[in-house]
Amino acid sequence: MTMVEEGEMAHSHSTLSDDPVLPQWRLICIGFSLAFGLFISLLDTTIVATALYTIGADLKSFNQINWVALAYTLAYLGCAVIFARLADITGRRNAYIAAFLIFFAFSLGCGFAQTLNQLIVCRVLQGIGGSGLYSLTFVIFPEILPPSKVQMIGAMAGAVVAIAGILGPVLGGIITHYTTWRWIFWINAPMGIGPLILFIIAWPKPHQIRHIPLRSIRELDVIGALLIIAASVLVVFSFQGAGLQPDSWHTALFIAPLTIGCLCYIALFIWEILVSRFWEDSFATMFPLRLMKRRVYMGYVLTTLLGGFPYFLIIYTLPLRLQVVNDKSQLIAGVALLPMIGSVAVASTLAGIINTRKSYIFPTLLIGSLLMVIGAATLSTLDNVLEIEPKMYGFQVFMGLGFGLTVSTVSLGGALECELRDNTVAQGIIAQVRVLGGSIGIAAATAIQSVTQRRDLSGIITEQQLASLQDSAKNMTPEQLFAVRKAYSDSFSLSLKVCAALAGAGALATFMTWQRRPVDFHIRREEQAREERERLEKEGLTRARIDADEVSEKGKVAS
Repeated sequence: MTMVEEGEMAHSHSTLSDDPVLPQWRLICIGFSLAFGLFISLLDTTIVATALYTIGADLKSFNQINWVALAYTLAYLGCAVIFARLADITGRRNAYIAAFLIFFAFSLGCGFAQTLNQLIVCRVLQGIGGSGLYSLTFVIFPEILPPSKVQMIGAMAGAVVAIAGILGPVLGGIITHYTTWRWIFWINAPMGIGPLILFIIAWPKPHQIRHIPLRSIRELDVIGALLIIAASVLVVFSFQGAGLQPDSWHTALFIAPLTIGCLCYIALFIWEILVSRFWEDSFATMFPLRLMKRRVYMGYVLTTLLGGFPYFLIIYTLPLRLQVVNDKSQLIAGVALLPMIGSVAVASTLAGIINTRKSYIFPTLLIGSLLMVIGAATLSTLDNVLEIEPKMYGFQVFMGLGFGLTVSTVSLGGALECELRDNTVAQGIIAQVRVLGGSIGIAAATAIQSVTQRRDLSGIITEQQLASLQDSAKNMTPEQLFAVRKAYSDSFSLSLKVCAALAGAGALATFMTWQRRPVDFHIRREEQAREERERLEKEGLTRARIDADEVSEKGKVAS
């Protein structure tokens, strides 16, 4: 083995066993910038929830307004793992800066959009940047924090998720109520300049951060990336498109994209198996086979997928219900979500603290999922009355506590159930499936709402009146207004019953995470470090043998 190889292996040993020597000021500055990036990317998933009604009225397209939400979440979904993998190729710093710039550039574009199509395109591109801010936060934090502090990431993430969730609908309501909805997007640029500059200035010197070998651009799993995007978009599009067209559930508009999307998921599974078996050293796979084989990790993935559906659905449909059924302003619709999202903050922080002292991951996930079942089931019982029912606030607390308990627990558990080399993609997958569940939830709510409206409002109001509901409501008779409110109330109740069923399935999925002897956090981190050292040693020895054989062959040829 050459001296260079021995030096590289020694460096790998030191970086895995020793804490990174990172000055406190750099750690604080980078930590703040990462937390802000996570916050702003999550904020834009919910900030439009209370503004959709107004945006639809302004752009004269109420029926398709949910695409403003879906465009962002689908891009967020399709690119989370891809951005995480790009960070292995371009470096963490460069990938994060690129995500920041993409996000803020197209936030401005959203604000200047003059048509719904323009807004949707900009939201897609904004979502690509947002996916990078989200996934790279969970990649960079474990690499800059001392191992003794890594367990704090779950609690931090839970708190940021909760704060963004609290401020999103509220800020959306305030901004839309007192000024134009366009400031929902414009505000991102001035808010983000400072944290971006801080991130660039404070980025560690090479000797102050754990050494992560970069991979070649040729190793990017392009086929896997395209299959992920195609599968995710087509499945969600099938439900969203079916809801916008009458009697389309038995037509190609619904069946074709759903079938092709499912086939893409199957193709992705087969492709990743082939790559893992034959070309593992040639590609940075989107979903490594070794992760698929881990029962507990796959339990986290399935629980996250099923939990994202009800949470995102409620975030988007409850404000709309409050504006249509209860005739409340955007401001009130946003503030009314505080009980649910405030309880997310409490539960996620509590779950992070509990599971860093001793592993109670399985009971935490089970209790969280059951609370989501209770929350969704009780919210489905809300009546079609003009005044807000006080019980709604209590029902929201069940949902918020349930989601909060699961979100930080899954983040922490996912980091423990993978090899160190897979931490990047493991966290990206969890981020991706949560948004996938949420995107399907939003699309399903759109479909249920559209079907209910056509069934209950046929012959009562026209399609044109429904498309511009905010303006046309002023000229409706009391009977027409009551019919509209009832249709929205009924569709909301049906959507929440579906949520309760899926949350129940999520509770069953948590049993995949059960372990006879739950792993201790600190012991598991030591095991991961040891396994990574052994892997690097093995790779180093193998590489040395290959180099020696090549030198020997050249010597034989020369002689």
